[in-house]
Amino acid sequence: MFNKDDVVFTYSRGQALADGVLVDLTEQAKEYGFKVPFACTEGVWNTVKWDEFDSECKPGLGQSTDGRLHDLLTLAFQAARETEGNRAQFPVLMVPKAGAGEAAKPVQFHMVIGPGDDAAPVCTLMLIGED
Repeated sequence: MFNKDDVVFTYSRGQALADGVLVDLTEQAKEYGFKVPFACTEGVWNTVKWDEFDSECKPGLGQSTDGRLHDLLTLAFQAARETEGNRAQFPVLMVPKAGAGEAAKPVQFHMVIGPGDDAAPVCTLMLIGED
């Protein structure tokens, strides 16, 4: 039987931010109405990030990291306002990175608010399947 004193491994939010497993978006999220520390997973960041010098991102599609982040945070805040409880799930239409000629497709995200390292509330944005 598992005993709470048998902790095998812990990994703090601070460590995840320092390692790049989480990306701090607190300052950007404040502009959209979030009042608590806000981070996204590396998977979310790689989905949002649009680098015209990255061979994966096709140029000339009217895409930018700032624009994609604007869409994501706007819809995240709307989902947070419409949700009761500590979890929200919502889609964001995004042009695929390889996308010349491809229509925007919905990408599903989920967001959780809960206690951070010091028990104060924090918000984490993830792709479906991440925890």
